[in-house]
Amino acid sequence: MKPYSRVYAAINLDAVTANMKAMRDNLPPSTAMMGVVKTDGYGHGAVPVARTIDPYVEGYAVASIDEGIILRRHGIRKMILILGVTHESRFEELVHYDIRPAMFRYEEVRKLSDTAVKMGKKANIHLAVDTGMNRIGMKPDERSADMVYRMSRLGGVCIEGMFTHFAKADELDKTAYTAQYRAYTDFVDMLSARDVTIPIRHCSNSAGIVESLESNGLDMVRAGISIYGLYPSDEVGRDAVKLMPAMELKSFITYIKTIEPGDQVSYGGTFVADRTMRVATIPVGYGDGYLRSLSGKGSVLVRGQRARILGRVCMDQFMVDVTDIPDASEDDKVTLIGRDGEECISVEELAEISGGFHYEIICGIGKRVPRVYLRDNRIIGKKDYFNDIYEGFGYM
Repeated sequence: MKPYSRVYAAINLDAVTANMKAMRDNLPPSTAMMGVVKTDGYGHGAVPVARTIDPYVEGYAVASIDEGIILRRHGIRKMILILGVTHESRFEELVHYDIRPAMFRYEEVRKLSDTAVKMGKKANIHLAVDTGMNRIGMKPDERSADMVYRMSRLGGVCIEGMFTHFAKADELDKTAYTAQYRAYTDFVDMLSARDVTIPIRHCSNSAGIVESLESNGLDMVRAGISIYGLYPSDEVGRDAVKLMPAMELKSFITYIKTIEPGDQVSYGGTFVADRTMRVATIPVGYGDGYLRSLSGKGSVLVRGQRARILGRVCMDQFMVDVTDIPDASEDDKVTLIGRDGEECISVEELAEISGGFHYEIICGIGKRVPRVYLRDNRIIGKKDYFNDIYEGFGYM
């Protein structure tokens, strides 16, 4: 594998496996798991993550047909569900790659059925039900139940599953969650009254899984952010399921210089030195997904100690104060996310400092950043987005 010199994301696949085991142990034995690997596996790499969690899941969820096709082209054969809307211009690809769309309008289901019949196949679909998110999905009422009955009589589709998405399952107050879950189960009863049986019913997300919510008792749950070792929010209980963050972000010091009182650092001169200081340059910036909103507020780890960011984060570089780390030198490892000795910088910390969202941070790590995959603290593979290749994993 090629050496990396600017920045890289280290993905601990042992942590991913441990997270899956922890969630599996907190679910009823009869409840299947679906792994959500949209946005390139929340920035961790969809294909390596899918390979890693394959023994624990019955299928995968993505946001678009293109994400699903990538999985198919890399040998993923289990069920793939698209959680968003798929345009009818892609229906032939849905059928060809056997990817399940989320559907909730009769005309789109009819058109997909016609497409499948022309291709001599049957398309599996999952119905999206809007129980309170007000994003996509049919309303859980009698009119929708009649529509689903008509869908079930179409010759080219099979209603394999039905899901909803909870808007507030990660909050302490479960009132909204309970109302959504009741709306969903009431709708299941409406369909049963019309002799429509849904084989795979799924509602629970990561919050539901780690908090042992009632919806875990359905046929399947969807594990998302928890796969990657992060909890959905600070309000989610952490006792039942212990998660391990899977991603660390590493770089190196490229340059160290001494500045004097009155010297300014970075764009706009927002930091002005009040003493003689040693300043280190880190070759990472918002072009890599490292947030500009960390300017003057965040810190990194150098030789196990915190070094605060000086001035504004640039597109490709930023500067930190290493005055109190006298041994710091050029080429030293820098930890932007993760642990170095006793110190740790978490994604949640960066989110709090920047005023952002921890999902946003990991999903936003850019394509200039290669992903390096570890097992037993050894590199077993690498994803180079510029060359669009995986090294290792048998994916060549």
